[in-house]
Amino acid sequence: MKITRREFLKGSLILGGTLLVSSTRLYAKQETEASWYPAYGKLEEAGELAQRVKEAYAVLEECQLCPRQCGVNRLADEAGFCRAPAKLMVYSAHPHYGEEISLVGRKGSGTIFFSNCNLRCVFCQNWPIAWEGRGDEIEDRKLAETMLHLQKIGCHNVNLVTPTHVMPHILNATRMAYKMGLRIPLVYNTSGYERAEMLRLLDGIVDIYLPDMKYMDADQAAKYSSGASDYPEVTKKAIIEMHRQVGKHQMDSHGVALRGLMIRHLVMPNRVAGTEKFVKWVAENLPNSTYVNIMHQYHVAYKAFEYPDIWRAVTIGEYLEAMRWADEYGLTNLDPNSVRVRNFLATHDEI
Repeated sequence: MKITRREFLKGSLILGGTLLVSSTRLYAKQETEASWYPAYGKLEEAGELAQRVKEAYAVLEECQLCPRQCGVNRLADEAGFCRAPAKLMVYSAHPHYGEEISLVGRKGSGTIFFSNCNLRCVFCQNWPIAWEGRGDEIEDRKLAETMLHLQKIGCHNVNLVTPTHVMPHILNATRMAYKMGLRIPLVYNTSGYERAEMLRLLDGIVDIYLPDMKYMDADQAAKYSSGASDYPEVTKKAIIEMHRQVGKHQMDSHGVALRGLMIRHLVMPNRVAGTEKFVKWVAENLPNSTYVNIMHQYHVAYKAFEYPDIWRAVTIGEYLEAMRWADEYGLTNLDPNSVRVRNFLATHDEI
C-alpha cells in the first residue's frame, strides 16, 4: 500500500491503513502499582512542599530558573528572555491523545500548555504560544482548579508543557490542588533546557519527567535555538538528575505511566540533531532500558524555511538510520509507536 511522505510525517496513529498503536495489553503489570502515590502528595504529607514553594518563588526575585539566568525581577513584572509576566499565562488545557501511549491511555493525557518559552527554536511547531506568548493570565488557584478538572474528566495525568519558566507557580498550584483532591501523576514536559540546581527543587514532586534531547552539538543548538550553545551539556546534566529522582519508566496494569523518565529525541534533516551521538550517550550514561522516543514528526514550521539544512522533511532513510543506531547501541525500551513506524517503513518499498 502506498502512502505519501506527508502522511508519514503527520505522525498519525494510523499509517496507510495499518494500526500503529496496539492496546495497552502490551504492558506487564508493575510491582509498584499497589503502593503508588503521587510524589507531591508524599512531600506535602511530610510537611515539606510548602517550603519548596517558598524557595521556588524566591528565585523569581532575581530569576535564575533556567540556564539563561537573566537575573530580572519576575515578581515585579520584569521580562527576561522567556518574556513571561509575573502571573501565569496558559494557552490551553485539555485531554491530549497524541502523546506517548502510556501517557494517553484510554482517556488522554491532561495537557496544560504554558505561554512563552526559555528556548525558542526556529522550527517551533507551537510558535504562536512559545514565541508570541499567546494565552491568558491566570492565578495559581485557577491552575489548581484546571488540574482538578482534568482529573475529573478522566485524564490519566497532568501534563505540564513548557513548564520551566513558571515552575514556582506550578508548585504552588500543585499544593493547592492536592489539598483539594488531586491524585494523578504530574508530568514535567520540558525542552530539556533545565538547570540541575532548579530541578532539585522538584525532587519528590514530579512523578514523570518527559524531556527533549534536541541536539548533541553546541553549534547546532546555538543556530537553531536562539543562541543556546550550552544546550547539549546542560541538558545531559538535567536528564541525569531527572533519572536520579524518578528512575525508569513504570506503568500500572493497564499500561498507563505512573513514574519515571521518558526521553524524546526528534530526528532532523541532515543529521542536525546528532542522533547517533544521542543514542550512544544514553547507552553509556543511563540504563539501556531507559524509555526513549525517537520521533519522526519533524516538519518545516515557523522560521525553519530560512535555514537550508532544515527546510525539508525528514526522509524515510534518515528515520530508519536513526532507529538502526538505537538498536546498534543496545537501547531496549524504544517507544512502541516508533518501533511500529520503523517496522512498517522497513517492510514497504513503495512509500
